[in-house]
Amino acid sequence: MSPPRFGIWAPVRGTFAALDHPDEPLDASWERNRDAVLVAERLGLDTVLVAEHTINPLGDELDQLEAWTATAALAALTERIELIVAVKPKLFHPAVLAKMALQIEEISRGRVALNVVNAWYRPELERTGIGFGEHDERYAYGREWLTVVRALLTGARVDHDGRFFTVRDLQLRPAGRFRDRPPIYVGGESEPARSLVTDLGDVWLVNGQPPDDVAALLGDVRSRPRGDRPLRFGMPAFVIARPTAAAAEAELTLQWRLDAESDARRAMLADTDPNAQMFAAFAHTPRIGTNGGTAAGLVGDYDTVAARIAEFHALGVQTFLLQFQPLVPEAERFVAEVLPRVRALVAAG
Repeated sequence: MSPPRFGIWAPVRGTFAALDHPDEPLDASWERNRDAVLVAERLGLDTVLVAEHTINPLGDELDQLEAWTATAALAALTERIELIVAVKPKLFHPAVLAKMALQIEEISRGRVALNVVNAWYRPELERTGIGFGEHDERYAYGREWLTVVRALLTGARVDHDGRFFTVRDLQLRPAGRFRDRPPIYVGGESEPARSLVTDLGDVWLVNGQPPDDVAALLGDVRSRPRGDRPLRFGMPAFVIARPTAAAAEAELTLQWRLDAESDARRAMLADTDPNAQMFAAFAHTPRIGTNGGTAAGLVGDYDTVAARIAEFHALGVQTFLLQFQPLVPEAERFVAEVLPRVRALVAAG
């Protein structure tokens, strides 16, 4: 298997953990996101995830960076790092989104990827009048949407007459200058999500969780027919790595206290889709961070965190999308202390 790849979440909503951590001001500005991604590239990280929301899920009084315009700017400023930009199909017509993605592919010279997420936060779709829709209906819409987008990204001439979209004799250029098309990451663990990534995705992003649970998820999707198209796997996780286990536990305790005091997080959870697998799976599992966060168990001394990452990699997880707080100093710590240990463990088999 290919070596593990590591990336960060761009702080598009300021933070993915405590809103009032003493060492990290809440800041979702373009300048902060730009600087964080440039640091990630300087550190040699492989990728960055730019999450998409129109309003901040922790409160509409908080800033929220727009994902696609920000990614276009990041594409022009970076040279090597992959830019995974999330998209909720309901927000963009597939032809418009495909054209935007191909333009960023040109700007970045072949470094953009799509992360298709079929939405979980009700207000950003309901307040606009777009409408949220029932869980499986969102996936039906997303499947047809992605079918059109995927074809347009290849530069093919597309005719499509479906339930949600009609596209006539449409071909987008330029396309295919750097590779066949940008890769497609798919999030979600429900049955419709598994079916979607099996049929149309390139990378499945499972939520951070214990290795046995990850092994079961990957085994299920691996058992589904895909022909000769290999499916890759990725996972988010929140990292607290310290020289000693005691120091890591002390930071985790601080995070628990700050999170327990967060009225904003409780309000966000009240506005989520109760059928979203991510929230159903973790309803009774306390965690810091999003999409599983600390449930993946990347909390401890440097050797413990490295060993857990190597364990996930042996199961088949190639891409690790990591959250840290404070973001830059903890990413620097990870690269200096944990990453060399991971590489040594992987090399040793």
